[in-house]
Amino acid sequence: MIEAFHRIKRLPPYVFAEVNKLKAEARAAGEDIIDFGMGNPDTPTPQHIVDKMVEAVQNPKTHRYSTSRGIPGLRKALAAYYERRFNVTLNPETEVVATLGSKEGLANLAQAITSPGDIILVPNPCYPIHSFGFIIAGGSIRHMPACGGDATFQEDFMRELERAVTHSIPKPLAVVLNFPQNPTAHCVDLAFYEEAVKFCKKHEIYILSDIAYSEIYFTDTPPPSVLQVPGAKDIAVEFSSLSKTYSMPGWRVGFAAGNEKLVGALTRIKSYVDYGAFTPIQVAATAALNGPQDCVDELRALYKERRDVLCDGLARFGWDVPKPDATMFVWAPVPEQFREMGSLEFSKKLLTEANVAVAPGVGFGEYGENFVRFGLVENLHRTRQALRNIRDFFSGSTE
Repeated sequence: MIEAFHRIKRLPPYVFAEVNKLKAEARAAGEDIIDFGMGNPDTPTPQHIVDKMVEAVQNPKTHRYSTSRGIPGLRKALAAYYERRFNVTLNPETEVVATLGSKEGLANLAQAITSPGDIILVPNPCYPIHSFGFIIAGGSIRHMPACGGDATFQEDFMRELERAVTHSIPKPLAVVLNFPQNPTAHCVDLAFYEEAVKFCKKHEIYILSDIAYSEIYFTDTPPPSVLQVPGAKDIAVEFSSLSKTYSMPGWRVGFAAGNEKLVGALTRIKSYVDYGAFTPIQVAATAALNGPQDCVDELRALYKERRDVLCDGLARFGWDVPKPDATMFVWAPVPEQFREMGSLEFSKKLLTEANVAVAPGVGFGEYGENFVRFGLVENLHRTRQALRNIRDFFSGSTE
């Protein structure tokens, strides 16, 4: 028997597969599963964006191959967004590349810059592509615990970063940052980025920042960008996405922006592996960035309301869960009475006993154990039904 392919051998079994299998079996049996498991927005893409795509698709010229780095208008729109949102100036020709979502961009950048054995520093827990993109590319991952309390998180993270660099041989190539973070919803301020840029410049380490959730926030102060730090473009590239901001997950449009060398490396790799998103989608994405932004305000309000209903409802029967300041996720500690079974078994129990699907925290890394992640992707009616189901499950488990 031929052994498994080298890169496949480096990928562990997909933790979420067990929950997904149970979910599919329950639905096949006619069960109504209330699904918070995946961060897959349930609201329709704003109509003006859809209309622009429909208009563009009527032109047969848009049916041909597109441009892998993004059409000029789209790259200019992203640069304009950074100018008005972060007061950061970008050259759309050399410092911006369009991607098929931030996930594809990160994976292809990993292929572009990683040599076998290169060390990449990655928070744990984390969105899987942040680590596995580099594992697939042949790199070695050093995880940094990123699960402390909000009050000390930034100090703890910088301490872990310093420790990781001190004890890594060879010196790390890059560090991945993701704030607001998936899955924990941790946020950082501009002072954190200033400290991180200073440290990484000193040690000649690239910063790979993912701000896919930068527009889904519930505080008066919007999350910052690492590129706001003077000189950050010397070492940093930042990934963003339209998936959550404009409820466009299936459209697959994102960006990388910042350091010319990193953007150039990603652009070159992409020129070999894709022709870019379908041109009408890129035209519509341009309309999203340049057009009215009240749709983004409405999405923020929607996710905030869902967050409050879920967290307040859980608290009423003793499951105290912190309210996140950003993202479309709630990172919930497994209740004490179920802690021994672990996050995977608890998730399976919620599914089979309460018809509620969540993502087990261990699926995001070992430091995600004893947590589960709720995606705020069910409407208020179904969220309240989920709360009743969980309440009844908790009551039954203590009788």
